[in-house]
Amino acid sequence: MLEVLQGRNFSHSTFVFQGFPKLQKHRRLLALPFSISYLSALLGNSLLVYVICSMKSLHSPMYFLICMLCIVDVVVVTAIIPNMLLGLLFDWDEISLAGCLTQMFVTHFLSSVESTLLLAMALDRYVAISQPLRYTEIIDSSMFVKLLLFTLVRSGSIMATLVGLVGSLQFCYLNTIQHCYCDHMALVSLACGNTDRNSAVGLAVIVCFVGVDIPLIFFSYMKILSVVLRSVAAGEDRWKAFHTCGTHLIVMMCFYLVGSVTFLSHNLNIPILTDVNTFMGLMYILFPATVNPVIYGIRTKEIRNSVYRLFKLRAKKILMVKVFPSSKGQI
Repeated sequence: MLEVLQGRNFSHSTFVFQGFPKLQKHRRLLALPFSISYLSALLGNSLLVYVICSMKSLHSPMYFLICMLCIVDVVVVTAIIPNMLLGLLFDWDEISLAGCLTQMFVTHFLSSVESTLLLAMALDRYVAISQPLRYTEIIDSSMFVKLLLFTLVRSGSIMATLVGLVGSLQFCYLNTIQHCYCDHMALVSLACGNTDRNSAVGLAVIVCFVGVDIPLIFFSYMKILSVVLRSVAAGEDRWKAFHTCGTHLIVMMCFYLVGSVTFLSHNLNIPILTDVNTFMGLMYILFPATVNPVIYGIRTKEIRNSVYRLFKLRAKKILMVKVFPSSKGQI
């Protein structure tokens, strides 16, 4: 108690997660749906990466972007969910300040990378449809290098600044984080002293990513729809194009909307229950990672056919090995 009263002369070095405080009696039951969602995200994204890397017919810019999106989804959910499940099942809720800042950087950095990839995918489809003859000229290896550099500079510099400012704070009050992982403002709210700079940078992050990426993505899909609807005569094909673009936009808007609300709830003093805010913060990470393999994988004809051909080929090889064991080394 004396250390707490000393204020700035003391700062917590460890923190305790307290997500879903009103569901503490049922926290072990909560582990089941999150475990299923986590395994689904791992299996779905890993399968998609395997298929894209294995099939030469999918070695094109659009599918490489999907592959990168899957890898980002796997890493970001792995940075959060296993640690959260240990807390729910075994009450391992503590984390060091260094571990918290690392998790915060990884989570927010990869979320911003995902935003950039979604923007790149929308622009890629726009170029492919509006400029089909110049597509290979515009979308080439140099474009991917520029995209990588842009992503690293934009996401890395902004998130490093965000986390660096948090690391300079003193935490002299409670050390209980009202979340299941190290969210930026959930940790900043525990600091003593002036946190105006942290709130300002938090708002800048939203403006930089949501304020820039969403209008560009929306504009790209609207242009795609206008081009497709003008060129496609059949009503069924028109509906298919509208349904595909609409589905992509809905998933993206959920990602941006939920992420923005959870990120800004502390900045704008939005009265959201801790359990609800925690759930939204998890869904912002887990939901896209779970549905992206379906939206960009199974529902994509080329990938669906590649999955079928790949597993059909594997089944034939296994059958030949069983029927002709001596040919195992020749296959």
